[in-house]
Amino acid sequence: MGGGSEPLDTKHGQYIGGWGNLGSQTQKGIVTYALSANRQRPLAGATNAAIFNTYRRCRAQFLYVVPPVAFAYLLLNWATEKNEFYNSKEGRTVSPEASDEATQGGPVRG
Repeated sequence: MGGGSEPLDTKHGQYIGGWGNLGSQTQKGIVTYALSANRQRPLAGATNAAIFNTYRRCRAQFLYVVPPVAFAYLLLNWATEKNEFYNSKEGRTVSPEASDEATQGGPVRG
């Protein structure tokens, strides 16, 4: 039986080797291929793929983003122009009720 710190096979009482070398026969017929790190091209085609991927994704989302943004812009532009008109001299003379509403922040009651 071995002495020192060698691991023992408790069933047979013999040294079976460290991890990765458990005392079995070497395998035959297994071929391993490797490529040197400086021969690899990990970013090959990444820029080209990124450009076309970005275009494809933007095109797919176009109708979900542009119409609501355009509607919101037109609504805000309309409201700003109407507010500027109501707060102008001409707007106060055309519709005094609307100008009171614009300056007080709500409909005039009473």
